[in-house]
Amino acid sequence: MAKYVVATSAELAEGERKIIELEGRSIGVFNVDGEYYALLNQCPHAGAELCAYGTVFGASAADEPDGSITYERGRSLRCPWHQWEYDIRTGESWYDPRNARVRKYEVEVVPGSPEDVVDPDGGPQKGPHVMEGYAVTVEGDLIVVDTSRRRPGTQQRQEKKSGEAGGRSGAPGRRADIGGRA
Repeated sequence: MAKYVVATSAELAEGERKIIELEGRSIGVFNVDGEYYALLNQCPHAGAELCAYGTVFGASAADEPDGSITYERGRSLRCPWHQWEYDIRTGESWYDPRNARVRKYEVEVVPGSPEDVVDPDGGPQKGPHVMEGYAVTVEGDLIVVDTSRRRPGTQQRQEKKSGEAGGRSGAPGRRADIGGRA
């Protein structure tokens, strides 16, 4: 899977979510106190649209029974159908973390602007959200979701293949080649 530009940081304010479609999957992207998280928009319990209609709420915890309680805003996501709850940062179920989890996608914020698009053959090219590893002016930050699955020991191989293949451009508004890697 590849990396896709899904929004600018200005389009996804703190506390908001955005539902996107990538490679035939519905994915929810969340901004929780300036940190971005992406989860598959499907509850593993019964298939509800978890990210679109689920409730985002906080989580309380204490190290010991009489200890102080800490509260983290926006850390949990509750399914609208059967109230199953998941950690928005990891996708793990609060009820059954070993067996029930929502697919999590890596999210990164990269400097750039939709107007900062470079043609792989050289020179500027109009069209949003296609990026190469060239110098750009920063007019905003883009939020990028990485849909690839990384396995230990395969990262170097993938980077080497991407480097040999050279830059590529995708359909405007969909694919982002960042730093020459897809």
